[in-house]
Amino acid sequence: MIFWAAFTKLADSNFTMPLAALLSFWLAGARAWKPFFQWSFLFGSGIVLVVATKIAYIGWGAGIAALDFTGISGHAMRATAIAPALMAILLQKQTRQLQQIGLLAGLVFGIAIGISRLAIHVHSISEVISGCILGAIVSLSFAWLIRNRPIVFDRKLLIIGVIALLPVLTLKPAPTESWMESVAYYLSGKERPAQTTNLESVTTEYR
Repeated sequence: MIFWAAFTKLADSNFTMPLAALLSFWLAGARAWKPFFQWSFLFGSGIVLVVATKIAYIGWGAGIAALDFTGISGHAMRATAIAPALMAILLQKQTRQLQQIGLLAGLVFGIAIGISRLAIHVHSISEVISGCILGAIVSLSFAWLIRNRPIVFDRKLLIIGVIALLPVLTLKPAPTESWMESVAYYLSGKERPAQTTNLESVTTEYR
């Protein structure tokens, strides 16, 4: 449990959101505008879907009781989206086989983050699976779109940026759940989260 609680922090929003932004800034610095907009759109769409499902549950009880689904796992989505995308960029000049290994490693990392969410009991299996699938769609779509579009820019800057963000992992997680609850309450006019029939309450800590 202690290991998984520490490991899952690698996908906290206060670390992964800056990572996603770093990738966008790097693409902009490379003047790779098409990949920049593609990445921004794909990742942004993934985040919107995650937030929408959570707000829908908190505000209106829109979940799937049979699957214990109350919203897509943001940690699983972000990890499975960002890690393979970074590998696709960093290994773009390498052999196709090495690129595929990098993508697979990124996906495995994302799945491991999903497992960590199950291990610390903050998500159901359906929430983790949906997060991993959504993240994989984002990252693999991005990797496919840039497969024949060489990006000429210093990749060391990207690596340095990732390393520079590591101290963020020592900070407390951003209160994203609290923010989403506030939005859900405002939009729905309710003071407390609604729940679907027979759906067990799920703690939002660490989500």
